[in-house]
Amino acid sequence: MKTLIRLLLRALTRLFFGVRVQGSLSGLPTSERLLIVANHESFLDGLLLGLFLPINPVFVVHTVIARSWYFRLLLSQVEYLAVDPTSPMAMKQVIRLLESGRPVVIFPEGRITITGSLMKVYDGPAFVAARTGATIVPVRLDGTARTYFARVSGRSPRRFFPRISISVLPPRHIAMPQERTAKLRRRKAGEAMRRIMQDMLFSSRTQQTLYSALCDATSIHGRRHRLLEDIRQQEYNYQDLLKMTLMLARLVERAAPEVAPGAHIGLLLPNLAPTLALVFGLSARRRVPAMLNYTAGSEGLQAACTTAQIKVIVTSRDFINQARLGDKLATLTGVRLLYLEDLRQGIGWGDKLWLLGYALWFPRAFELPVTAEDPAVVLFTSGSEGKPKGVVLPHRALLANIAQIRAVIDFSPDDKILNALPIFHSFGLTAGALLPVLNGAGLFLYPSPLHYRIIPELAYDRACSILFGTSTFLANYGKFAHPYDFFRLRYVIAGAEKLSEPVRQLWFEKFGLRIFEGYGATETAPVLAVNTPMAYCSGTVGQFLPGIEYRLQPVPGIERGGLLHVRGPNVMAGYLKFDAPGRLQPPVSSEGAGWYETGDVVDVDQDGFVRIVGRVKRFAKVAGEMVSLEAVEKLAAAAVPDTAHAASSQPDPQKGENLVLFTTDAALTRDTLLA
Repeated sequence: MKTLIRLLLRALTRLFFGVRVQGSLSGLPTSERLLIVANHESFLDGLLLGLFLPINPVFVVHTVIARSWYFRLLLSQVEYLAVDPTSPMAMKQVIRLLESGRPVVIFPEGRITITGSLMKVYDGPAFVAARTGATIVPVRLDGTARTYFARVSGRSPRRFFPRISISVLPPRHIAMPQERTAKLRRRKAGEAMRRIMQDMLFSSRTQQTLYSALCDATSIHGRRHRLLEDIRQQEYNYQDLLKMTLMLARLVERAAPEVAPGAHIGLLLPNLAPTLALVFGLSARRRVPAMLNYTAGSEGLQAACTTAQIKVIVTSRDFINQARLGDKLATLTGVRLLYLEDLRQGIGWGDKLWLLGYALWFPRAFELPVTAEDPAVVLFTSGSEGKPKGVVLPHRALLANIAQIRAVIDFSPDDKILNALPIFHSFGLTAGALLPVLNGAGLFLYPSPLHYRIIPELAYDRACSILFGTSTFLANYGKFAHPYDFFRLRYVIAGAEKLSEPVRQLWFEKFGLRIFEGYGATETAPVLAVNTPMAYCSGTVGQFLPGIEYRLQPVPGIERGGLLHVRGPNVMAGYLKFDAPGRLQPPVSSEGAGWYETGDVVDVDQDGFVRIVGRVKRFAKVAGEMVSLEAVEKLAAAAVPDTAHAASSQPDPQKGENLVLFTTDAALTRDTLLA
């Protein structure tokens, strides 16, 4: 009878939810002790695992759940063990089950998520796995949080029958930590389980493109889901963004026939909704947006166009006039400017009929054959001799970095992100624009991070809950903001430069907010490590994100840490360089192909927290000793905090190198520094 009921339920769930299973347990030896761990999104999770796992496990359930009559009805179809998480004896029962050879299913979060993301991971299941030597099989449930059996609230999407997938990932093991006390061993094992769960969330992502991810987000959250606002105070939903994406890409493709599929096309636009629409639309048509830095000089812009072989730049007359870029652009040679105002005037009845009668109904048909490895955008970073390097980021890198961030920090549709960081930089593009749009969070795009009085007012007026910035920008926002301007902020994330201690203290004392410092590079799309609510260590940039491999190469004269090399799915496809225009140069370091040398000396502690020691080029070798120029600058700043200081080095015949400190304080002496 049970078998018949299970077959019926399996057929019904496949019919209504389109349940798809990826991976399998069939390759595991049946003699192994199996601990199956899964994320917990809804009350359906246990039922689905019981129906679709090819084994007959014992489910560990909360005693409160086991007492409910309707859950007892479902539990009657499987074997279960009711445990009280507050009881110290609870996990001993699970240990006995595993030692008897029974496979066990457990939800390490201990509760159904209310954020839509991973919540706290309890130490108990990890300690059980380490104690018994059990093989851990991570299973990712995706889609059940969108059912009415979930506990997410607010603007989170709900459907009667959303698509559900079950991903069985490769097995893992947790060795018993070698710590002095049982409490420390338990905590270390729990941290290992948290990382396994985060790796599971990241590794189970699908390979796709930016445009297909936008179509998926539109389908999940609904076309009327309010999403985006910019300085023009016009609000856009997914339908509006999709319309803009389709139409602008069609118009640019028609107006610039010389830009063939696979070629680069420049975007010289501020943080506005059409800029984001062009990124999605052009990449869908295999025209690669090259995000030009409008604050660069005319020589820098010309060099960027030469490096990426840009023949057409999409811009706006209004923007050029307001930013006073006319003289700068007039010096460009070999480049044609395409204005948004002219494109809009070229919209005809045929375009409108195409958009409303076909494209909006079948948006996925708009995308040319594109793979996740194809270039999505080109960003520019400084190079030797002042010539910019083009960093080619494929769809794979951008979407992997978004998935990595989401695996460690919860972002929900109830959030509103204020992004004033320019999207021609990777931090502003990936974290500040693509991440919220592809995950249904609200987004306010502001064109300049330098308006220190206006941005706190915007955060207050729009009730923003997440703010991205650099240490310099956050220092000025904190200085000019009213103590209540950031009343709704729950995350303040700093990157791009080292977070100074005075800024950290200012935000904590004035606003009661802890700044989460992160670290990355344009070449890694950009985030490599970040502090999170679940893994935070002051003075560090957090732990490496899931999926990132790292190696530290020793640097002579530096005792702790080494030169950081990284490899992972978020690493760039390669460089475009001025001396070889248009030719992609894949990443390679002394560690081999596919590795990227960051140029930073870092130290990673036993808990995995990354501490930046300094740039390898920011060290001087004085009498055989490596001296950090940054440390010298900090020493000067501590002695005279209200002036500017810069440390450098010069050759010295006796000592190898000498330190030179440039300062705006004429009264500063060596004795003051040594006091």
